[in-house]
Amino acid sequence: MNQSPRWKYLLILTTILLSVIFVMPNFYGESPAIQIMPIKTGEKIDTSLLESIDRILEKSEIQNTGLILQNYHIKVKLKTAEDQLKAKSLIQKALGNQYVVALNLISNSPNWLSNMGALPMYLGLDLRGGVHFLMQVDLSTALEKTTANYLSEFRTALRKEKVGYYGATKENDIIQLKFKSKAELNKGKNIIRGINNNFDFKEIFVNKEIILKVIISAQTKKSITEFAIKQNLETLNNRVNELGVAEPLIQQQGLDRIVIQLPGVQDTAKAKEILGRTATLEMRMVNEDNFNPDIFEEGNEDQIPLNSEILPDRFGNNILVKKEVILTGQRITDAGPGVDQNGQSIVSITLDSKGASVFKQVTRENVGKRIALLLIEKNLTEIVTAPVIKAEIGGGRVQITGMANPQEATDVALLLRAGSLAAPMEIIEERTVGPSMGKENISRGVQSTLWGFIAIIMMMAVYYMVFGVISVITLSVNLFFLVALLSSLQATLTLPGLAAIALTLGMAIDSSVLINERIRDEIRNGNTPQASISMGYKMAWGTILDSNITTMIAGLALFMFGSGPIKGFAVVLVLGILTSMFSAIFVSRAIVNYIYGNKRQRSKLSIGEIFKVDNN
Repeated sequence: MNQSPRWKYLLILTTILLSVIFVMPNFYGESPAIQIMPIKTGEKIDTSLLESIDRILEKSEIQNTGLILQNYHIKVKLKTAEDQLKAKSLIQKALGNQYVVALNLISNSPNWLSNMGALPMYLGLDLRGGVHFLMQVDLSTALEKTTANYLSEFRTALRKEKVGYYGATKENDIIQLKFKSKAELNKGKNIIRGINNNFDFKEIFVNKEIILKVIISAQTKKSITEFAIKQNLETLNNRVNELGVAEPLIQQQGLDRIVIQLPGVQDTAKAKEILGRTATLEMRMVNEDNFNPDIFEEGNEDQIPLNSEILPDRFGNNILVKKEVILTGQRITDAGPGVDQNGQSIVSITLDSKGASVFKQVTRENVGKRIALLLIEKNLTEIVTAPVIKAEIGGGRVQITGMANPQEATDVALLLRAGSLAAPMEIIEERTVGPSMGKENISRGVQSTLWGFIAIIMMMAVYYMVFGVISVITLSVNLFFLVALLSSLQATLTLPGLAAIALTLGMAIDSSVLINERIRDEIRNGNTPQASISMGYKMAWGTILDSNITTMIAGLALFMFGSGPIKGFAVVLVLGILTSMFSAIFVSRAIVNYIYGNKRQRSKLSIGEIFKVDNN
């Protein structure tokens, strides 16, 4: 008899139950919501702000369906889009410019499903709505900044080796150095080659002036621009990921452009603000002149010493710092929280070789003076700490003290690791996809899949009768498996992904057709129903495997070499092949065995024709 062991039935029932659980969150939909975040990344939010927002909404008679408090943001679920817009305006006005208030969408899935790890699928921009930006990276500025860094490095190296030069300037990507003699020029050229061997040199002797022009080579320019794009991509990823935007798309397009898609973000203005949320670190010397910044009055800027400015520290005290930047966060290779020998929270940063060399020289020349570490974010500059330099510091390891607690040290370290933009960017194209358009795309995709599914049901039930119904049940289980797998993996579903689901259903039914036709062939050859079922599944397995492997190879190729929508299509296609093979062979066989395998002798099979077998 064709019978399946009990463990196989138990396994199939368990996978179906789990699939149902993981599919359920996708049916609850989304609610319009607003998301409140502090303008300073890493700043925690307490319950007092949550209570304040609740009072604002209650006073304006705006009902919320849920307030979600997390460390770095608050999400407020609302009933309608009108309430969403009204609440955003009221909260933004009440909180001022210290917080970012953005429109968003939040899943209505119940907590008990979320606690089990059952989450809805991420939906792409074309299905959920959101914002799309095409940004142009200003690579010339990155080149100019790098040239300025080289100029500073050349000065430091030439002074260290006591080379006789008396002028150092730059124009665009050309650095010009004036030397006292030809011998000093040659010595300086060798030192510069030791810093980077990819420079081009031009010597000029005019009116007794000995000039060396250092020109950045094409190879160096290429590496600078490639690094700028790479750092901008990494920084944008770090900033957007902190906002909880589901599956953002940030990728390079062409030589100097970056595409950014933020699904679920409905506020274009706030999305622009989100993309600008970058931070950097600057080290400057504190001006030790006899000047008290605390008694300085606005409007008397002429009192401030030349090349200095007054900046606040995190305790509200004013400090006079020099405008000359010694080091920036671009020289940071790593940053992490820690504690000092007194148990106080600190941030330990590691500088690259160039940064370590500069910092060592600065600390050696300024023992007993104060150095300020400035954190700059959203054009807001704050002095994190301004310690006294007690001794020369080498090795490229620097400690930032003054952290209020371990959490703040962790936040600042994350911020510094995220870095700043290596080159400014300009939005040259922006597009908003509304949630209504996303719903329309979902509706069309679901309807096309549904009508195709109904057509398959009618054809299979009429042509293969009971075995056709079994094939339809198997196809339904396959669909549940696929959607559950996409949800559990938190894959992003786009419109091409919906097309891949429809294609997968069509391909999955092919396996059932192959099995049913093989069973028919075996019965026509005079085999008994039980033997026909066994041989039908056995003989069809090789054909099913071959056809699915070839399709999977094509899907993997699309995934490896495609991008964006093509990659999304490939993911759904490959997963659909795996689920269809499992359901067509194991689930279908288990159902057939349960119906027909309980008796050794069968006189007929309902498989499109009533095949009768003479048992005598």
